[in-house]
Amino acid sequence: MNEELFQRTAFLIGQDRIQGLHQKHVCVFGVGGVGGHAIDVLARSGIGEISIVDHDHVTLNNINRQYVATTNTINHLKVEVMKEHLLAINPDIKVHTYPMLYLPENADELPLDHFDYIIDAIDTISAKVELIIRAKEKKIPIISAMGCGNRMDPSKVQISDLFQVTHDPLAKIIRHELRKRKIISLPVVHSVEPPIKPTYFKEIFNLNKKPPGSSPFVPAVAGITLAYFVVSELINKM
Repeated sequence: MNEELFQRTAFLIGQDRIQGLHQKHVCVFGVGGVGGHAIDVLARSGIGEISIVDHDHVTLNNINRQYVATTNTINHLKVEVMKEHLLAINPDIKVHTYPMLYLPENADELPLDHFDYIIDAIDTISAKVELIIRAKEKKIPIISAMGCGNRMDPSKVQISDLFQVTHDPLAKIIRHELRKRKIISLPVVHSVEPPIKPTYFKEIFNLNKKPPGSSPFVPAVAGITLAYFVVSELINKM
């Protein structure tokens, strides 16, 4: 590891903890607006091994909020774009890419046992619930992102327990599903900003399929907050 890369962070937390972070393996599920920013910050914090899971390719409508999205990366696999980016930050980092759509029916293809921490930045409800349940069963620490769509104010992003979250329809659904599995606590990053009702333009969108509105502000701050929480948890246990 090139110690100069992380020298400024070492001034804050100590070189021994930087060395400790270099030994940690974090997995991020979802390389979208939230997950992409989390992955970038994990690498810049000194995490030595990162696994990234996402089946998707970069599209034009990702550019307003996603770290991997530029006009030069359209149609590229998000996990491969992110891997190249991480190696440009730290050539010594170990990056494992899983270009898969993680779902309950294929979850066995990706064992969780070797991860020190998991970040859930998945959009699909069934996949989120499955990942959380499996992580809890394996006693692997996990933090989840709640809804970041239809919001503008990054100052409203917070870390809370899932069962204390308000103003978040996704959190309500996840709570309901986890209660059925006797899970009663989960750290999450969420926004207390009430969702904004989006305005759709008929000439642009097929109104039978209404995507959420999005801004660059909230997903970025949510992703950075997820990474902060994970790094803080890891160094506090050193």
